[in-house]
Amino acid sequence: MATSNLEVFLEAFTPQLPWRSSPMDCFQGPNDVWQLDKKDVVDYFTLQDLWEHYSESSAYGLSVPLRLENGKFITQHFVPYLSAIQIYTSKAFSIPRSIGSDETDSWSDDSTAEKLSRSWDAASDDSCPQDFDSVPGKQGGYLNFQYSEWDPPYERIPLADKVAELAQDYPYLTSLKSAELSPSSWLSVAWYPIYHIPYHGKLKGTCACFLTYHSISSVFQDKIVQCKDEDGTRMTTVALSPFGLATYRMEGKLWRTPAADSRLSDDLYGAASSWLKQVGAHHPDFNFFTSHTSSAIRL
Repeated sequence: MATSNLEVFLEAFTPQLPWRSSPMDCFQGPNDVWQLDKKDVVDYFTLQDLWEHYSESSAYGLSVPLRLENGKFITQHFVPYLSAIQIYTSKAFSIPRSIGSDETDSWSDDSTAEKLSRSWDAASDDSCPQDFDSVPGKQGGYLNFQYSEWDPPYERIPLADKVAELAQDYPYLTSLKSAELSPSSWLSVAWYPIYHIPYHGKLKGTCACFLTYHSISSVFQDKIVQCKDEDGTRMTTVALSPFGLATYRMEGKLWRTPAADSRLSDDLYGAASSWLKQVGAHHPDFNFFTSHTSSAIRL
């Protein structure tokens, strides 16, 4: 059971999705040599279920309890944004494209709009979609789609709306299943605070922002839970717990009590950094969080 504020937040940021079974094409193979094995009965979640999970928080914000130093609680509200995603599959789709720029980003740290408004002086010339040849993944499959967010937070649209926008040109964003994706496939969600209730002014630490990293392939999913829905029907769900984390403005004792939180945060940051290097991904949000967090591990 989650006991600290950081653990509570990580639990709240974890999607719980229906875990299904059916015969389908999937990635299978020993020793990280992944190959397409035809029509096995496999377990999976759908990307459509994943995006629907974020629909309510995209519209109203995700409410998370935060314990203050005096023992009282407030409810912090966050909005999720699509920060980055890479989708690897067994074959190249027709005319795949990459959204976003790989040029060096530049965020100013000026204090506006609750110190989250940041100005950009790069990527404006590379903001349009660009064609690219599907790239074979390091762990098998082809990089058929990737997206990195370059806009400052105050110019972004919530995650569910962004995916709906992207899916107009890339319908497989909503049609694919996790079993069809290579282990290299991943998602990063940026969580930005909007307000807390009851309001206590500018409490130190309540402006914290988070980047969570999640695997979207069936291969790494092992947190399977049997539960009942509101009607009492038994169902199976999978928890997409964050395997990586980066933070910004995570100040004060709210996030460092107990001391194990510091180790947890550092371990998850290290995992995110290692993963980005492994898949060769340039992630602007991660670079910004890293350069503006003095306690971040430099790997």
